[in-house]
Amino acid sequence: MNKTGYSVAAILLAIGTVSAQPRQIEYDDIAENRLAAKSVAGLRAMRDGEHYTTLSQEKAVLRWRYADGTLVDTLFCAPEGFPKVNGYAVSDDGSKILLTTEREPIYRHSSKANYYLYDRTADDLTPLSTGGKQQEATLSPDGRRAAFVRDNNLFVVDLSASAGGAFEERQITRDGKRGAIINGIPDWVYEEEYSFSRAYEWAPGSDAIAFYRFDESGVNEYPMNVFNGKLYPENRSFKYPKAGEANSAVEIKVYRFDTDSIVDVDLDSDTTDIYVPRIEWTPAADGAGQRLAVHWLNRLQNHYRILLASPTTGASTVLYEERNPRYIERINNETATFLPDGRGFVVKSERDGWMHLYRYDMQGRLMNRITEGDWEVTALYGIDGQSGKVYYQSTEGSPLRREVYSIGLNGRGKRRLSAQDEAGTHSGVFGAGYRYWIDYFSNSTTPTVVTLRRVSDGRAVRVLEDNAALRARIKEEYILPRREFFTFTTPEGIVLNGYMLKPADFDSTRRYPVLMTQYSGPGSQQVADRWGWSWEAALLREGILVACVDGRGTGFRGEEFRKCTYGRLGALEVQDQIAAARYLGGLAYIDPARIGIYGWSYGGFMALNCILKGNDVFALAVAVAPVTSWRYYDTIYTELYNGLPQENAAGYDDNSPINYAERLKGKLLLAHGTGDDNVHIQNSYEMIERLVRAGKPFEMLIYPDKNHGMGSSRDHLLRRAIEFVKAEL
Repeated sequence: MNKTGYSVAAILLAIGTVSAQPRQIEYDDIAENRLAAKSVAGLRAMRDGEHYTTLSQEKAVLRWRYADGTLVDTLFCAPEGFPKVNGYAVSDDGSKILLTTEREPIYRHSSKANYYLYDRTADDLTPLSTGGKQQEATLSPDGRRAAFVRDNNLFVVDLSASAGGAFEERQITRDGKRGAIINGIPDWVYEEEYSFSRAYEWAPGSDAIAFYRFDESGVNEYPMNVFNGKLYPENRSFKYPKAGEANSAVEIKVYRFDTDSIVDVDLDSDTTDIYVPRIEWTPAADGAGQRLAVHWLNRLQNHYRILLASPTTGASTVLYEERNPRYIERINNETATFLPDGRGFVVKSERDGWMHLYRYDMQGRLMNRITEGDWEVTALYGIDGQSGKVYYQSTEGSPLRREVYSIGLNGRGKRRLSAQDEAGTHSGVFGAGYRYWIDYFSNSTTPTVVTLRRVSDGRAVRVLEDNAALRARIKEEYILPRREFFTFTTPEGIVLNGYMLKPADFDSTRRYPVLMTQYSGPGSQQVADRWGWSWEAALLREGILVACVDGRGTGFRGEEFRKCTYGRLGALEVQDQIAAARYLGGLAYIDPARIGIYGWSYGGFMALNCILKGNDVFALAVAVAPVTSWRYYDTIYTELYNGLPQENAAGYDDNSPINYAERLKGKLLLAHGTGDDNVHIQNSYEMIERLVRAGKPFEMLIYPDKNHGMGSSRDHLLRRAIEFVKAEL
């Protein structure tokens, strides 16, 4: 032993002159969220526009002041032994709080829970119901009642009095039955594709509730084994309409408290084979009273209407109508926004090839367009009824970035609210009254900065989160790769956006393998100037480059770029990834014989197609939870982008990986969870069968009972993916 060397090292360590050298990203850094930026979530604006609330440590609801961040008071604090609070809602007057506890997830958005009502005035805490867990409980606007769903039926409780520690329930519907009739919550496909889990809406006057009724008795069931360590697996089945198959028949109804009766809304259709992606109550104007707006779509989703219905008779008229030769972009809460004064509405439409805002009156007449240009409005945050200002996010600077703007309803006076010197991705949350807004900003080199700003002049009031600790740790501990954005032109003359990550010791005289990561689904975007690190970055320290290219069909570059894939999902997208691989393989520092591709879900569908149809370009693919035939996927999503299989068989089959198994040459890792209710494991099982028939070797990972996101098995999967890429690329 060299005693002298040992003593010198010991002395240096003791005086702190030896420190760890900055290093490249490892997978554990990603898995343990060491590079994840903190944000500010859970802030809920109060109606006064001056305060907001937060949930602290799953036990206390706190009220804060926007202007200076002062904690004003505690609205609720859970008593000893009370369950953890998963969520809450405060009544408009602040006197009551509805608390969510012991939540059990069902599908992507839905859950059931035990709810409690805390009356701040009486300091009284009461279970909302003692009849079993409920779904989607809400307070009425006047705070006098609450509604919820249990066993597919809609219930209402009167909060003004409780007897024996419980509220009296009123059952609004009685025909709810599993696998047949659903009231007040959506069926599986509506929840998944239209992204809502509550299918009822209180009237602003609290005198009525509009709700959905689904009849899914004609929808085919998908059976799923649930193992869960049991000797005999449990067989769970649920209604899942696959492309071209029967959907639930949907009805809209209104329950009126004054007559204790249910009114059927006229959907102005000669078929029940339609969609109703949203319902909402319109503000009253000129003594007209509230009406129900029903957003209506035909089965092909290329004909959109807004129906205005009377809550007393159910009679409806067409307020707005739009058609598209391919499809209407997905209807959501921002597609049409009614003005606070009830005298008009704003529509998001891409009728000129770009997503923009248009103003209409309540007779359905176009007043004026609000925004215009070869860029897209990507979010509509709200409309201030006092000032007539519209607040929105757009790609005006670049499709890779986002900025926040305000503009008048007349289309004049546009002003950028996000900071001019912060290029990247900005998103906003606006408080009631539009006095303050919260600016969430990041870019590829800057972790999230959350700033409270004044709406009037955009100036910062205070920084809510700057991630200073993360920035300091990165500077001290890591050599982060720079996300190098690039463009290239395909042989068809299409300019595509991409980015590349290179190792810290990158040597342009070497030839590196590269893993391409992508999603590629319609309207998606992976190449964007924002903060975030995924597992692929851990490959850099292994001498493997990472690249990503957004091909045709992805979003924010206009309607034609996105919709050119209509009716042939996977055709142009695969061409573009193959073209990207050829472009990368032509760079002096990339080995064209060692190019791999990875994707999950739609990205898994793409990864499979690329290694099969591009078998002379791709040496490896990692496909997780892939669609292998669009005939196996649900109606709303698949038919929106591919039409009906009865009318477009080639569009379904010509680009399905199961039909090209014999083309496999490279190395393939296929992974799926047996509990995936979204992309069923049937997809991978059928792929396995075709590969086996073709005599093709591959590696398969099956995760029992895991859903589309893989849950607790995700870490195992990604570690294996890294080892697979290292060994085989």
